Amino acid sequence: MSLIKLTIKGISYSQTQSGAYALVLSEMEGARTLPIIIGAFEAQSIAIALEKEIRPPRPLTHDLFKTFSDRFSINIKQIIIHKLVDGVFFSSLICEKDGVEEIIDTRTSDAIAIAVRFQAPIYTYENILDKAGVNLKIDEEFGLGEEADSIDEEVELEDVVSKNESSFSTFSIKELNSQLEKAVDNENYELAAKIRDEISKRV
Repeated sequence: MSLIKLTIKGISYSQTQSGAYALVLSEMEGARTLPIIIGAFEAQSIAIALEKEIRPPRPLTHDLFKTFSDRFSINIKQIIIHKLVDGVFFSSLICEKDGVEEIIDTRTSDAIAIAVRFQAPIYTYENILDKAGVNLKIDEEFGLGEEADSIDEEVELEDVVSKNESSFSTFSIKELNSQLEKAVDNENYELAAKIRDEISKRV
């Protein structure tokens, strides 16, 4: 059965499950998307890996996995979402060391967080897309809309922060940058994302 390559289309707060997020994957050559419900930590980890401006002062769990793998010359070649049972996706990491390939079972959210760090491709099978994939109207359901179309493989971190946004309109750019640095140092990534977004609006 042939593999279908996917890309990360967006992450949005889930409107169906409280405290969860919808990770939306899109097939590279087609109009179908694959929505996957993931937890807040995994959503934040994926978003941080895709962001360029925010770097945590200490490694997250998936960052540690990347460092460990690099240190021992283990490469993640690809991940495959290979099974769907009762609404739960099952995935595998395809790893390689010294020319020897291994397959490791993993949660899909962890697999994608790792794939982003290794810049490894994400695949699934046709039968899974037939069963769980939907067309691009999923954007409206998860509130991604036209903005999500513009981010392509990047994820706006604002989608994985709390809905209650603080106003930073009274702060100067210098003050915002100072607050951003403090938020990252304190590992308050939700606040850092809000400040980053305010800075982006002004530049």
